[in-house]
Amino acid sequence: MRPTTLLLLAQWLPFALSAQTATTSDRPRARDLGVAPGIFRPGPLNAITDVPGVRVGQATVIEGDSVRTGVTAILPHGGDLFRERVPAGIHVGNGFGKFLGVTQVRELGELETPILLTCTLCVWQAADAMVGWLLQRPGMQSVRSINPVVAETNDGGLNAIRSRPIRPAHVIAALEGANEGAVAEGTVGAGNGTVAFGWKGGIGTASRALPASLGGYRVGVLVQSNFGGVLQMLGVPIGKALGRYSYRTQTMAERGDGSIIIVVATDAPLSERQLERLAARAMFGLARTGSDASNGSGDYAIAFSTAASVRRNPAGGSMRALASLQDDAVSPLFQAVIEATEEAIYNSMLRATSVTTRGRTVEALPIDSVRAILARFRAGDR
Repeated sequence: MRPTTLLLLAQWLPFALSAQTATTSDRPRARDLGVAPGIFRPGPLNAITDVPGVRVGQATVIEGDSVRTGVTAILPHGGDLFRERVPAGIHVGNGFGKFLGVTQVRELGELETPILLTCTLCVWQAADAMVGWLLQRPGMQSVRSINPVVAETNDGGLNAIRSRPIRPAHVIAALEGANEGAVAEGTVGAGNGTVAFGWKGGIGTASRALPASLGGYRVGVLVQSNFGGVLQMLGVPIGKALGRYSYRTQTMAERGDGSIIIVVATDAPLSERQLERLAARAMFGLARTGSDASNGSGDYAIAFSTAASVRRNPAGGSMRALASLQDDAVSPLFQAVIEATEEAIYNSMLRATSVTTRGRTVEALPIDSVRAILARFRAGDR
């Protein structure tokens, strides 16, 4: 870490906590409750970092009684991403959002920076900080154009969002703290102030590993959940049973607006066109959880491949040979991303803890009640 970075962190670290210091260890993941969507098994960590090379870092920002936000960084690999670009595709489920970098990713079909997640009014600070960090990296002295990819959801219900509290040190902490290990979930990073289905939302992750007969590829998903609807788990109407869901009183006051960002990683060699199709299938996983995709819900999925055979080097000459899967071989990956997205959303909520700011409390899902509802439905008592 450079001396300038240390000075920035020294100034802001009281409010920037590493993802590895999360306080959600006493809350279960979906599989601990017997909720295991789909047919494919998860990877060893059941996280996006099961895709080899993918790294995640987070900074959780807490200031006084009003600021509850953060930054989550996803790095496709540990090398020079600007010179070893990865193919990527974006699907827009509902475009009510401030997703920076979308047009160039769609035009060129590649990522040249990490992906950052943060709060709505902090997108531009996060982008500026990441660009500054990248320009100081070795070999970047002559670079004049960078396409920072930064996505957001609006955490203004729990966070003093108008203060725009994200600082360069928070972004640097997330980027430089990124690692290939377990990913903290719930009330951490960019999920610190989010709300989903009326309960505390957050960061969640899950993965799937295809059997060797289907290629042996891995798919990992990370979500920032902050949306509304009628929560269900494997078809069990959790939200209705708990009495908390959108339009419960049949008024606009309970319309459940919000957003979700879904980040999909795979080591399968896919083209940007195939990755856009993979990102689109993530919305099926979102739908399975009971999302109502409301007018104000910015629902985006971005997918990238880490496979060496499809990476791009802009200095590699005028011709390139990219080896990607046949389209028929992509279908198992579609199934995998649907399953992993659904489970990642459950994990984002189950691992979250209650948050109180400025006199408002958003409760975490009551685990004992959820467990009892699931047991009742499994027993056929509805």
